Amino acid sequence: MNTLQDKLNAFERILTIMDELRTQCPWDKKQTIESLRNLTIEETYELADAILKNDTQEIKKELGDVLLHIIFYARIASETNDFDIADVINSLCDKLIYRHPHIYSNTKADTVEEVEENWEKLKLKEKGNTSVLGGVPTSLPALIKATRIQEKARAVGFDWNNKADVWAKVQEELQEFVQETDPIKQQEEFGDVLFSLVNYARFINISPEDALEKTNRKFIQRFQYIEAQARNQNRSVDSLSLKEMEAHWQAAKHIL
Repeated sequence: MNTLQDKLNAFERILTIMDELRTQCPWDKKQTIESLRNLTIEETYELADAILKNDTQEIKKELGDVLLHIIFYARIASETNDFDIADVINSLCDKLIYRHPHIYSNTKADTVEEVEENWEKLKLKEKGNTSVLGGVPTSLPALIKATRIQEKARAVGFDWNNKADVWAKVQEELQEFVQETDPIKQQEEFGDVLFSLVNYARFINISPEDALEKTNRKFIQRFQYIEAQARNQNRSVDSLSLKEMEAHWQAAKHIL
């Protein structure tokens, strides 16, 4: 593995390249913090995809792309004297030291739960939020947001005692959804079902986001198998009967 000096040299190299691109490349010169936003979101999702695939080489590549964006933002901000990359890093270091008093001070925290509880309390004090949930980004995808809301509530002690109670809540919410006939209220009840399932997933250490994405990928692979079988018969997929589709689906389950 690389030495500390190797890592510092690599970081200096990317900073130098960023300076050169910003002053010499027409595309890089044109970019603003606002114009990079959507690209950054895309790069983050590409990293998430690589992580789901457990492809370490792809993870390395996508981490580089994310790092480039961080450096790019800091380079742009330095041009208006708002901050530079050193300010970004030092601010991060200060925050990490502040939020880990069990390492850098005399606070006691021997378990993950105690660390998380201290973390949330310090965030409230640091940001001046009036709510523990105030730090949850409004633009997060709903499934991830539900997970983060529940994790933050747990960190201050608002949580179920055991998974049996959580599963009973899932069953209760399912029953309420099934019994509801009003379309508007059905949507609300369905949301409650999803929220309770996310809660149960958290209790058994499953990421609902990752679980659903893996199911999405599995469905896509199996459905594309059906399409391939239709093409092999010189047919379109919509010409297949439901019975034929189901037969191909069952075959795909043994292959994919």
